[in-house]
Amino acid sequence: MINERIIIEEKTKDYDEAWIETYFWQESVELYPGQKRPAIVICPGGAYAMTSDREAEAVALRFMSMGYHAVVLRYSVAPARYPAALRQLAKTVALLRENSEKWHIETDKIIVSGFSAGGHLAASLGVFWNTPELKEITGFDNEMIRPDGMILNYPVITSGEFGHQESFHNLLGEKYEELKDKMSLEYQVTEDTPKTFIWHTFEDETVLLDNTLRFVQALYKRGIPVEYHIFPQGSHGLGLASELTANENGRGIVRACEPWSELAGKWLNREFPWWGGATV
Repeated sequence: MINERIIIEEKTKDYDEAWIETYFWQESVELYPGQKRPAIVICPGGAYAMTSDREAEAVALRFMSMGYHAVVLRYSVAPARYPAALRQLAKTVALLRENSEKWHIETDKIIVSGFSAGGHLAASLGVFWNTPELKEITGFDNEMIRPDGMILNYPVITSGEFGHQESFHNLLGEKYEELKDKMSLEYQVTEDTPKTFIWHTFEDETVLLDNTLRFVQALYKRGIPVEYHIFPQGSHGLGLASELTANENGRGIVRACEPWSELAGKWLNREFPWWGGATV
């Protein structure tokens, strides 16, 4: 495994350093020599106030165990404001494409995945990647920052009645009133938004189910393929919903939700197979 930390943006007076941690399959002359693989960029949640360890390395290793490259993005959080985190995610996607030969990445199979507020970040790139504004913000051609798919895990989406207001205030700061409608992503879906896998829980009282319901409906209306799972049990912030991402008190182990990563793996294998042939 190639495991290294790479700086995406240096620390400034406005925000902390942003970096990625790589979990790449090592090239092997015995196992699939020259094999290129899709890459998954993981954005942990934390209400744009922190990035959770419970939605980081264990998730990357889970996807790696399925045959995929993975990176965890530790993006800048409050007091950093929009568009700092989005710019950093876009730069990460561009970095993977620029180094596709070095890291054996399939350039048309780069997937962004996010949890909670990290889901909002991933979905933001999904809806804004092809805009002139993001091209100007990042300095990259739009195709370089294009996500080919999204895996959204109990994501923050709406800034309206059912929104997680803490996330939006941390993201927007003094520009909350000016930008809150723009950053309510159910209104920003276009035909350029990539195919998506989403899951949520019925019992989530932190980021309400209405968030994903609205986003799925917007995807459907635009003709974007989406796979959506609602689990009947489970609170917010479950990570893998297993012992690997539980805290010391056992919070986060919810057997009803544990299959989500296997379901996401099946979706990946259909839509972004790493061995060159899909099975349904």
